[in-house]
Amino acid sequence: MSSAKQVIVIGAGIIGASIAWHLTKAGARVTVVSTSGAGGVATPNSFAWINASWGNPETYFRLRIRAMAEWKRLANDLPGLPLAWCGGLCWDLPADRLEAYAVEHLSWGYGIERVGREQAARIEPNLAELPDFALYVAQEGVAEPAATTKALLADAERRGARIVTGTVDRVALVNGKVTGVVVSGETIGADDVVIAAGAGAPAIAATADIKLPIETPPGLIVHSRPSRKLLNGLVLADRLHMRQTTEGRIIAGSDFGGGDPGDHPEAAARELFAATKAMLRDADGLEFDFHTIGYRPTPADGFPIVSRAEGVGGLYIAVTHSGITLAPAVGLFAAREVLDGERDALLEPYGLARFGQ
Repeated sequence: MSSAKQVIVIGAGIIGASIAWHLTKAGARVTVVSTSGAGGVATPNSFAWINASWGNPETYFRLRIRAMAEWKRLANDLPGLPLAWCGGLCWDLPADRLEAYAVEHLSWGYGIERVGREQAARIEPNLAELPDFALYVAQEGVAEPAATTKALLADAERRGARIVTGTVDRVALVNGKVTGVVVSGETIGADDVVIAAGAGAPAIAATADIKLPIETPPGLIVHSRPSRKLLNGLVLADRLHMRQTTEGRIIAGSDFGGGDPGDHPEAAARELFAATKAMLRDADGLEFDFHTIGYRPTPADGFPIVSRAEGVGGLYIAVTHSGITLAPAVGLFAAREVLDGERDALLEPYGLARFGQ
């Protein structure tokens, strides 16, 4: 790998920031281009749960577990990241499915503990409604999304990365090889281009005749005003997921991705906040502040796209819904592949070519 290799990363959300940081740390000359500045669009509206929870095959579980470990490595490399291993209390499945999840994931090595009502009350004493049966995973956590992204980009900039705010008009190509990007009419040259622009990725990729099969479902999340400490960790109840941020805000969605806001998002947000408040003891003073609607960049089959774009030299794609969990692993693996041609085995199922391009 040449230390002078020039790489453009399009996107300043958590995925783009992690890739840019890892590339810069490895010696590349990096330019980050984003229309929205540090934090991107989807990342600030994220629930920010770091996990390898239910609903996925073992191959994807292994990637997520590795990503959880990479968060700890990243925290050592960049002290002060707003990262907390606060644990997750989960009962968002029927009891039989919850038990099946426990059996499966325990066999895979996930640190699940079965808990009853009394144990749940000790874990989260301020819950007004307690389950008879729940699962607790102490190793799950959160990373405050906007602050973490800004910290990664600030350290990348300190290491020599350049941050450019502007609109990407198109990927510049010569004879099927990337030569850079055109930003607000100006060409920025590069040896490689990484598209990590979330919901904006398909339009940018299309300028290089690459089709990204991505959906962008909306997710409604409500935010309280800062409050006294009411929650110790993540609470993943039936149709209500919530946690408390480092500044004391309770944030909640009908699930961690946020629910459909419908035609009347303000009314839906007020209803969701009322359910959140009812779930907490002594929360009379908890006040609604605002709601967000994030558009989650979700590949058509639900799994990440992290790979080179076949047929276009020097173009790399990194788009996933599970951005917060996967960010440090995707950043590390993508940087290695871009700079050294080394593809980690954990990424093998997640190439763009699986969609038949």
